[in-house]
Amino acid sequence: MAKKKEFLINNTLTRKKEVFKPKVPGKVGLYVCGITAYDYSHIGHARAAVSFDVLVRYLQYLGYEVTFVRNFTDIDDKVRILISSGHSKFP
Repeated sequence: MAKKKEFLINNTLTRKKEVFKPKVPGKVGLYVCGITAYDYSHIGHARAAVSFDVLVRYLQYLGYEVTFVRNFTDIDDKVRILISSGHSKFP
Protein backbone atom coordinates (compact mmCIF):
# COMPACT_ATOMS: atom_id res chain seq x y z
CA MET A 1 0.00 0.00 0.00
CA ALA A 2 1.38 3.41 -0.97
CA LYS A 3 1.93 5.97 1.74
CA LYS A 4 -1.11 8.20 2.15
CA LYS A 5 -0.76 11.93 1.70
CA GLU A 6 -1.11 13.83 4.94
CA PHE A 7 -3.68 16.54 5.41
CA LEU A 8 -4.90 18.63 8.32
CA ILE A 9 -8.35 18.30 9.81
CA ASN A 10 -10.00 20.36 12.54
CA ASN A 11 -10.27 18.48 15.85
CA THR A 12 -13.30 19.97 17.58
CA LEU A 13 -12.27 18.40 20.89
CA THR A 14 -8.85 20.09 21.05
CA ARG A 15 -9.82 23.05 18.84
CA LYS A 16 -6.64 22.53 16.84
CA LYS A 17 -5.81 21.49 13.30
CA GLU A 18 -4.15 18.08 13.38
CA VAL A 19 -2.74 15.63 10.86
CA PHE A 20 -5.49 13.16 9.96
CA LYS A 21 -4.70 9.64 11.18
CA PRO A 22 -7.42 6.98 10.98
CA LYS A 23 -7.76 4.45 13.80
CA VAL A 24 -7.18 1.62 11.31
CA PRO A 25 -4.37 2.44 8.87
CA GLY A 26 -5.67 2.76 5.33
CA LYS A 27 -9.35 2.58 6.33
CA VAL A 28 -11.85 5.26 7.24
CA GLY A 29 -15.36 4.77 8.65
CA LEU A 30 -17.72 7.71 8.40
CA TYR A 31 -21.28 7.93 9.79
CA VAL A 32 -23.34 11.02 9.00
CA CYS A 33 -26.80 11.85 10.32
CA GLY A 34 -28.95 12.76 7.36
CA ILE A 35 -31.74 15.29 7.14
CA THR A 36 -35.01 14.97 8.99
CA ALA A 37 -37.80 16.15 6.73
CA TYR A 38 -40.15 18.54 8.51
CA ASP A 39 -40.70 21.34 5.99
CA TYR A 40 -39.46 22.52 2.61
CA SER A 41 -35.99 21.47 1.58
CA HIS A 42 -33.34 24.18 1.89
CA ILE A 43 -29.70 24.84 1.03
CA GLY A 44 -28.50 23.32 4.31
CA HIS A 45 -29.75 19.93 3.16
CA ALA A 46 -27.71 20.23 -0.03
CA ARG A 47 -24.64 21.45 1.86
CA ALA A 48 -24.64 18.40 4.13
CA ALA A 49 -24.95 16.05 1.17
CA VAL A 50 -22.27 17.75 -0.92
CA SER A 51 -19.69 18.41 1.81
CA PHE A 52 -19.54 14.81 3.03
CA ASP A 53 -19.58 13.48 -0.53
CA VAL A 54 -16.55 15.65 -1.32
CA LEU A 55 -14.77 14.43 1.83
CA VAL A 56 -15.40 10.77 0.95
CA ARG A 57 -14.18 11.28 -2.62
CA TYR A 58 -11.04 13.07 -1.38
CA LEU A 59 -10.24 10.27 1.07
CA GLN A 60 -10.71 7.72 -1.72
CA TYR A 61 -8.50 9.80 -4.01
CA LEU A 62 -5.78 9.67 -1.36
CA GLY A 63 -6.07 5.88 -1.35
CA TYR A 64 -8.15 5.22 1.76
CA GLU A 65 -10.76 2.48 1.83
CA VAL A 66 -13.87 4.38 2.96
CA THR A 67 -17.02 2.96 4.52
CA PHE A 68 -19.62 5.73 4.35
CA VAL A 69 -22.99 5.40 6.10
CA ARG A 70 -25.65 8.11 5.96
CA ASN A 71 -28.90 8.03 7.94
CA PHE A 72 -32.13 9.39 6.49
CA THR A 73 -34.95 9.86 8.96
CA ASP A 74 -38.10 9.24 7.01
CA ILE A 75 -40.62 11.27 8.99
CA ASP A 76 -40.63 13.65 11.94
CA ASP A 77 -43.29 14.44 14.54
CA LYS A 78 -43.73 17.89 12.96
CA VAL A 79 -44.80 16.18 9.73
CA ARG A 80 -47.34 14.05 11.58
CA ILE A 81 -48.79 17.16 13.23
CA LEU A 82 -48.92 18.98 9.89
CA ILE A 83 -50.75 16.11 8.22
CA SER A 84 -53.16 15.55 11.13
CA SER A 85 -54.07 19.27 11.12
CA GLY A 86 -55.79 18.87 7.76
CA HIS A 87 -53.00 19.50 5.28
CA SER A 88 -53.42 16.97 2.52
CA LYS A 89 -49.99 17.57 1.01
CA PHE A 90 -46.53 17.77 2.48
CA PRO A 91 -45.08 21.26 1.79
